[in-house]
Amino acid sequence: MVKVRQDAWSHEDDLLLAETVLRHVREGSTQLNAFEEVGDHLNRTSAACGFRWNAEVRKKYHHAMDLAKRQRKEKKRAEAHKPVIKLPQQYPEDEQVIPQNQATLTMDEVIHFLQTLNKSFYESSQSKFALERTQSENQRYLERINELEQALAKTEQQLETVQEDYQVFIQIMDRARKMTVLDDQGSLKSPAFRMDKNGNLEQVAQGQNQ
Repeated sequence: MVKVRQDAWSHEDDLLLAETVLRHVREGSTQLNAFEEVGDHLNRTSAACGFRWNAEVRKKYHHAMDLAKRQRKEKKRAEAHKPVIKLPQQYPEDEQVIPQNQATLTMDEVIHFLQTLNKSFYESSQSKFALERTQSENQRYLERINELEQALAKTEQQLETVQEDYQVFIQIMDRARKMTVLDDQGSLKSPAFRMDKNGNLEQVAQGQNQ
């Protein structure tokens, strides 16, 4: 039966085309197989599906396509030692081996993965910003601590100088006190005594005529 549909593509048609192409890429198949599958489902030619994909749909799923290709490579490496299915020789050499029992992802799972990836990137950016802010604050604290340590060292030096000056002052005062005591002792006269009429000794006041 010849496929001759000419009506416009609906959103559901585009979504089916995108999901089918991404599934075939993840499974190691070709986009041509995906176009033929969608064409059979929508009663369109594979060429029409390929044109729609390349002209309109593909640019909307650029990141999803990159993800599907990475998943294909990772699964090929993981299934390297498992039984494989050989495709006909008309397919590209790097797509002739398909691991058996491969799990497929739905479009919702792909979207969820991309949303999670974007959230993780945002959280990582926030963490990086918080780390940079903390490092900046730590640097300011270190600079402040350095300033306080310098001020403390200066204060301790001033205190040491004051203590030295105080010791010198104490020594000067001590020498002055000793000199005063010696001067006072040198100025004192020996007391004089005389005998009264009863034969007792009495001290004579200084300056009194005997």
